[in-house]
Amino acid sequence: MGDHITQPATSAELARAKFLREALQRRTQVVTGPADTFAAPSESVTASSFATESPELQKAYLEQLVECAPEAITILDREFHITRLNSEFTRIFGFGAAEALGQRVDALIVPPDRGAETRWIADLLVKGQKVVLETKRQRKDGTLLDVFISAAPIVINGKQVAICVLYRDISEQKRAEALHSALYRITQRTSTDDDLQQFYTAVHSIVGELMYARNFYIALYDPLTQLLSFPYFEDEGEGRPAPRKLGKGLTEYVLRTGEPLMCGPDVFDELVKRGEAELIGAASLDWLGVPLKAGNTTFGVLVVQSYSGGARFGEKDKEILQFVSQQLASAIENKRNEEALRRSEARYRSLVQSAVYGIYRSSLEGRFFDVNPALIAMLGYDSAEEVLALDPKSDVFLDPSEQARVMGEFQRGARLDNVEVRWKRKDGSAITVRLSGRVVNSPEETAEVVEIIAEDITERRVLENQFRQAQKMEAVGRLAGGVAHDFNNLLMVISGYTEVLLEHTRKSNPLYPKIEAIHQATDRATTLTRQLLAFSRKQLLELKVVDLNVIVEDMERLLRPLIGENIELQTQLTQDLGRTRADAGQIEQVIMNLVVNSKDAMPTGGKITIQSGNAQLKHDDLRREYSYIKPGEYVVLSVSDTGHGMDKETQLRIFEPFFTTKEKGKGTGLGLSTVYGIIKQSGGYVLVESELQRGTTFRIYLPRVEDALEPVNATGASSSQNGGSETVLLVEDEESVRQLVRETLESKGYKVLEADHGEAALHIVSGHSGKIDMLITDVVMPGMSGRQLSAQLCSSYPHTKVLYLSGYTEDAIAHEGVLESGTAFLQKPFTLQMLARKVREVLDERS
Repeated sequence: MGDHITQPATSAELARAKFLREALQRRTQVVTGPADTFAAPSESVTASSFATESPELQKAYLEQLVECAPEAITILDREFHITRLNSEFTRIFGFGAAEALGQRVDALIVPPDRGAETRWIADLLVKGQKVVLETKRQRKDGTLLDVFISAAPIVINGKQVAICVLYRDISEQKRAEALHSALYRITQRTSTDDDLQQFYTAVHSIVGELMYARNFYIALYDPLTQLLSFPYFEDEGEGRPAPRKLGKGLTEYVLRTGEPLMCGPDVFDELVKRGEAELIGAASLDWLGVPLKAGNTTFGVLVVQSYSGGARFGEKDKEILQFVSQQLASAIENKRNEEALRRSEARYRSLVQSAVYGIYRSSLEGRFFDVNPALIAMLGYDSAEEVLALDPKSDVFLDPSEQARVMGEFQRGARLDNVEVRWKRKDGSAITVRLSGRVVNSPEETAEVVEIIAEDITERRVLENQFRQAQKMEAVGRLAGGVAHDFNNLLMVISGYTEVLLEHTRKSNPLYPKIEAIHQATDRATTLTRQLLAFSRKQLLELKVVDLNVIVEDMERLLRPLIGENIELQTQLTQDLGRTRADAGQIEQVIMNLVVNSKDAMPTGGKITIQSGNAQLKHDDLRREYSYIKPGEYVVLSVSDTGHGMDKETQLRIFEPFFTTKEKGKGTGLGLSTVYGIIKQSGGYVLVESELQRGTTFRIYLPRVEDALEPVNATGASSSQNGGSETVLLVEDEESVRQLVRETLESKGYKVLEADHGEAALHIVSGHSGKIDMLITDVVMPGMSGRQLSAQLCSSYPHTKVLYLSGYTEDAIAHEGVLESGTAFLQKPFTLQMLARKVREVLDERS
């Protein structure tokens, strides 16, 4: 481990001695270096010149050589007592010659815990070996010092007479190495520690190896919240502070100035005097803070502080903390950026995963790379793996040419917005999808990718179509209803006078067939207007609680002759069928129209099935196209046939008035329109299911009620004569209708007072001395309505009966087309016999 020091002086050593001697003569500073760096001018000259010097002079040279050496040098006797030392020893360790000479070197500068090391060195030196090592020695003030030691025995004539020990102060070197190591470890922890708290703890531990750091914290300022927070805080005097607004603490001072601050009591008092600082938290003896910067912006402060005189900070501590702060600031900034990136990615993932729209990434050829849950559900699959395995061209796009067109646009670099395509789900059903996307060039990707958002707009398109259809039906219905209402008054006059002519013309008269033809045409026109009113939901319904089974059973005997012998009629009626509220006569009309429609769809024969049943519809039971149906309990009536069926386009138009697929002259196109209007006005729904060559089924859903059945009024004459002698007040703004009604009533023996509007009627009543037995009034008239006239008249004549004439549900006597209870009404156009019968019926009713 050591080398014997017995070699004679070499020429290089003699050259170094001569160099030192000359340096002393010139009074220049000695620069030390390896022995072999000194080139000897001439070995023979140097050796001879040094050898000729006197012993005293040689001794002086050697003494100066020792004194001027940059290392601390001691000469020890064989018992390790110090016999000689140089000034560098005094400078390094603090002991003067008077204090050190005669002292054992191990007792003077060796730390108490290094006894084993001392014995090991002694053993080697006794054996004549040279000792070289790095270790610690203790100064006079008790502080430890890193030193490089080189010790060797001095041997004369083979006998060890002394020991020479050189000490080189390597504290700065060790400090630099420790600092370099610390910075490296901080850098290393930056990449290995994902958690910031774990990273801060590691930094604290590393700083604690370089300097006193028992009380250590990191403060960071957030400009968005304008709060100063303390993500890491270890202190023996107080706990971690809560985030706070900037104040006048020392931390804020460093943050404000961007400069390091070493603050003892005197400096703190001066800052307080200047109003630049105030005490926040526990008072410390020494406080040292350095800024954490990103560029020229200070975003935080690194602080150590001490509460005892045994741990004070100096400039070297400040320098260490500054070096650490630079590395720490960079690490924190990177960590914060990484954390922000992770949060951003997590938010993005969450946004994509929880989005209600389908989101996917694909190649420019269309192959799926990534899909979110909404897209998986949209296509009807259970997992992402299933979707990723699909070939979009054949497995997703209903029309492969659409996929080629879309991807072609992307390949040309275009951005697509709101492009509608048709996709197919796992079960084969078609959906309408709106695509928006762009091509993305990313360094992380080996090739260009397409990012696309897919929105399922199938339901929206269905609702839009339903809305457009409803608007069209409403517009047509409003037009049809208005035309029918005005036409009714004309038909009323034509029909009435035709009826008078038939009554006063003999059948043998050549004109009788012509008059009868006019009457038949009028009847057909009347039926047409009633159908138009039914479609527009402006006919008046007399709703009662009915049993659909009873209505079907009553009609069955009438339907069989109607459909012919080549068509089988079958009824399947549920025994415990619920009740509904409807106009029985109108339901009969619905059944009749549906059966006739089915018969016409089977010209060569077939089968018609009428079924009844109960249904409870829930949200889950209603498909997208039926989402407008309110969930609840319903009574269902269905009419099915085995006819030629209908395509989808035809089904969209079957309820439109005058739309028909029959030959010209074979149908008016109002049969199904009437069904639609009656059922909608009754609060129900009509659904159709049909396929070409596979028949058609109409299902009618009417709300179920729990009320008891109500008897249906039977029609018939209230008396045999249908006439009387009572006084009737007739109010009608249409003159021709008023004249016809007056003549009819007078022919039946009634006394008639007539007026063309409400005010005129009240004026007539005020001048009439007798009683008014009945008021017959149109409902909608200029000025005062029939309802208002009735109210005023009945206040003076409470026993007066009232009969309303109208053909329009928007009149005031009805609510949504349903007659109010106890209201007597005659719908235009009516026959003169119906008028006479209804007048007598109302007059004969008990008050």
